[in-house]
Amino acid sequence: MTRKVLVVSHGGRPEAVHAAEEAIRALRTAGLEPIDEEELDRVDGLEMVVVLGGDGTILRAAELVHGSQVPLLGVNLGHVGFLAESEREQIDEAVRRIASGEYDVEERRTVDVRVLRPGKEPVTDWALNEATVEKADRARMVEVVVEVDGRPLSSFGCDGVVMATSTGSTAHAFSAGGPVVWPDVDAMLLVPVSAHALFARPLVVGPGSVLAVEVLGRSPSDGVLTCDGRRKVDLPAGTRVEVRRSPVPVRLARLSHAPFTDRLVSRFALPVTGWRGRAPNGTAGRGDEAVPPAAAETPARGRVGDPAADADEPRHPDDVGPLAGGALSGPVEEPA
Repeated sequence: MTRKVLVVSHGGRPEAVHAAEEAIRALRTAGLEPIDEEELDRVDGLEMVVVLGGDGTILRAAELVHGSQVPLLGVNLGHVGFLAESEREQIDEAVRRIASGEYDVEERRTVDVRVLRPGKEPVTDWALNEATVEKADRARMVEVVVEVDGRPLSSFGCDGVVMATSTGSTAHAFSAGGPVVWPDVDAMLLVPVSAHALFARPLVVGPGSVLAVEVLGRSPSDGVLTCDGRRKVDLPAGTRVEVRRSPVPVRLARLSHAPFTDRLVSRFALPVTGWRGRAPNGTAGRGDEAVPPAAAETPARGRVGDPAADADEPRHPDDVGPLAGGALSGPVEEPA
């Protein structure tokens, strides 16, 4: 039986086109049948989708296989690439892992979106990252009222409101000041964007909640709904947008079991110099690797010379020496 792999790339970037050509050659060499996006008529029979580009390209590929069991494997050619699993120089290894079945599949939760416009039929959509209600007129605010679980929470003028999944917490919601939520947390976020209000804090709600945003009749601007930055719906005054957890996930292929923390550090280039982990009884924070005696004896800030200082107490970065066993001394491994 032929093992088919769909190849999706960012066709407007020469680098992505060249990477796609390399991936197609590698797939054929491995005995797999690469399928071009233009040749795809149905997703049945696909084993995998290899996506070459940034998160935007992965979101486009997710549209193609939404509702199926076909997993996506992203090769990052973008700027951040939280959804990607591999880098450009690792294409051959990624293909080898696909051919040998050496990968896991992780399900990411999505949301269902319902738009109720005055005098029109309801519109339904979905999102992996977020559904965003934004102002249609760049020069004016959109007046909205926000609702959680059928109860009004607050009304205000704003540039928009982002309703995101845990996966989307590192996308538009993050840019708007929302919290980073680990992708295995079953939750939804509501993040106002530039709200003219005393209370406009980001909210995190449970998986059973229903979020709603209504464009008020007094709004100086109509709104526009954008799902994953790709699909748009106009929102005239009086429109209501409801967002709830969807039972249909998006499946991502994973080549590594490293934690999401490492992905966060890697993608945002976060400073971790000086980290040693917990060091109770002279052991390192990862496994049973011993902390070098000199490092183990370094006192915590503010307790210099205190022999009773708790070894578990966090240390100030300035007080620690070079990274020891288990520390992040090199490139951070990508997570599962």
